[in-house]
Amino acid sequence: MHRIVISGYYGFNNIGDESILKAVVENLQDRIPNIEITVLSNNPQSTRDKFGVRAVDRRSIAQIVRSIAGADLLISGGGSLLQDVTSRKSILYYLAVMWIAMFFRKKVFIYSQGIGPVNSPFNRRLMINTLSKADYIVVRDEGSREFLLECGMKDDKLMVTADPVIRIRKPGLETGKRILEEADFDFDTDRPAIGIAVKGNIKDEDFLSEVCLGIKELIARYDARIVLIPFHFSEDMPITEEIQRRVGEKVACIRRKCLTGEMLSIIGNMDLLVGVRLHSLIHAAIMEVPMIGISYDPKVNSFMKSMDLRAMCSVYDFKGEYLIEEYEKVMKNKEKLLGKVRRNKEILIEKLNYNEILIKKLLGEECSDE
Repeated sequence: MHRIVISGYYGFNNIGDESILKAVVENLQDRIPNIEITVLSNNPQSTRDKFGVRAVDRRSIAQIVRSIAGADLLISGGGSLLQDVTSRKSILYYLAVMWIAMFFRKKVFIYSQGIGPVNSPFNRRLMINTLSKADYIVVRDEGSREFLLECGMKDDKLMVTADPVIRIRKPGLETGKRILEEADFDFDTDRPAIGIAVKGNIKDEDFLSEVCLGIKELIARYDARIVLIPFHFSEDMPITEEIQRRVGEKVACIRRKCLTGEMLSIIGNMDLLVGVRLHSLIHAAIMEVPMIGISYDPKVNSFMKSMDLRAMCSVYDFKGEYLIEEYEKVMKNKEKLLGKVRRNKEILIEKLNYNEILIKKLLGEECSDE
């Protein structure tokens, strides 16, 4: 029996990170026999119920130490764990979990992480010192690799794959239709259906005002059916409700916490997804729905580039009129853009297989089937 502990931003009802965990757990279970997975979670009971794994409280040092001491391998990731922009303390937490594993001489695997930004020189030194002792470092994009090299990491330990979520299989559309009906979404299929996912901690009033103007113009010009989709429920709902309040009753809003499959199914019912959340764009790629990316972080640009697409603009220079121009361009070139998404999605899925190949190697499993 191989015992694996997974450390990440899990148990916070952020659909992006919960989707990451779903993808990681399912692929470990599919490809590596006889494993027991323990997740460090903010809500252990919820994580056990959702994913059928063991889970312990990520805030309990005693539970973390016991879990790692009895494990063969620590997986750190995926997600954007090693950064000090959203919190100065979070990077220290994730590095500390790695130090515990190294103290007990456990294998440490960095799983398709997005690295940076790390602004503090002290945090940079600490990060590089810790990662240099890891067994394998796999990042999800070239930007993360380049950032680590800039910080002083040696190239021989780095590998680039992709965000694990891209490997999740497409669900059917019926569940999404039911949830949209609960949200009073109009199913008049002669009108374009547009999903909009806005990151809740963007506090720029100008951006919020321009988003509302863009939505009003989509409705006025194209009679668009708009639904607002909160990806991190507790964080995104306030801005989602504020947008709905400003735009009016013509805009629907998802007001319930969704599981990964439910969120994918919702997006699959759209004609277009406007994403100010990385994983909303990845969900659109999985469901092969045209997308418009608005960047709030380099990781959005990196993902769009991996699809051979470009983010429309950043949240700091967004204008409502840009949304109209981009909508027209995307819908005019819909089939060409979706062709790019399909091709590049398969390339990324193939790259992701290296994660399990390397993990099997660390665990002493045969890799002849790869």
